[in-house]
Amino acid sequence: MLQSLKTAYQNNPTRTIAIGLGVVVLTPVLIPLLKPLAKATVKTGVILYEKSKTTLAEVGEVLGDIVAEAKTEIIAEQAEKMGFLDSLPSESDN
Repeated sequence: MLQSLKTAYQNNPTRTIAIGLGVVVLTPVLIPLLKPLAKATVKTGVILYEKSKTTLAEVGEVLGDIVAEAKTEIIAEQAEKMGFLDSLPSESDN
């Protein structure tokens, strides 16, 4: 980047100085015009962050439920293999 600026200045110093002055003059004019755009971009980023945070929390809850159900099924299968469930009253006995 610095090398390209140096090369541009060496090739045409008048144009480079004019561009620099133009930037200095236009910056105070452009900042107020670009502020709403920057603000809207930041707002959009915050909204997307909040939505993704909520979505990730919901996904985490669903995955937690799935893991809990899987663990319950594993415990039930192991108990059935050992014969523990045969001695317990079933729901149909109630």
